[in-house]
Amino acid sequence: MIDLGLQLDLSVRIVVAAALGLAVGFEREIHGHPAGLRTHMLVSSGSALFTVLSAYGFAGEPNAAVVVDPTRIAAQIVSGIGFLGAGAILKDGVVIRGLTTAASLWATSAIGMAAGAGEYIIGVVATATVLVSLWPINALAERLHGSSIPAVQLRLSLDRLEVLGEVTGLLVKQRLEIGQISTTRLGKNTYRADITIRGRTPSVISNAIADIDDIAGVDIISSSTAD
Repeated sequence: MIDLGLQLDLSVRIVVAAALGLAVGFEREIHGHPAGLRTHMLVSSGSALFTVLSAYGFAGEPNAAVVVDPTRIAAQIVSGIGFLGAGAILKDGVVIRGLTTAASLWATSAIGMAAGAGEYIIGVVATATVLVSLWPINALAERLHGSSIPAVQLRLSLDRLEVLGEVTGLLVKQRLEIGQISTTRLGKNTYRADITIRGRTPSVISNAIADIDDIAGVDIISSSTAD
């Protein structure tokens, strides 16, 4: 016989998990990340559902000789969520993007598991912690990395595409943040590259530009503050 009280309690857990996942997804959505409201909501509610099924779905097995481990299904969520996390990680030139979103999906799955297990307070606290790490802590990190310094847009002329690796290697060595990189072939042995960089101080950027100009096969066409 169906226990309506238990079914209602389990349904509430899934709804709470969906709401908590929605809160994390909202932050990702407003900042334009690929995994937003729907993805985080589905991850959280799905994790809660798997947790609920793992704990209660097989409790009524008629064969008493079968020992059911209530954590078996839930344990697979941790490894299974890695597929979604890997899909959120993108490579944009030499820049890797999406690591934070992948981590937020992983954390959201844990939030869903907490709600599914009926640990509402832990789930709410974990949600608040994740939001703090994504918002205020991110702002602090940007400030520490000198994000208040305007980004600089470099336009380079290259005699071979391989020399772009030397340019980016130099920028990484000097700990400059590399933004978007685009290349255009203008003709035989002639390429144009547009690179957005950001540094902690204007002098660091100026020194990097001077070093780039010394690389054989590279000519700086223009440098300007990025919009």
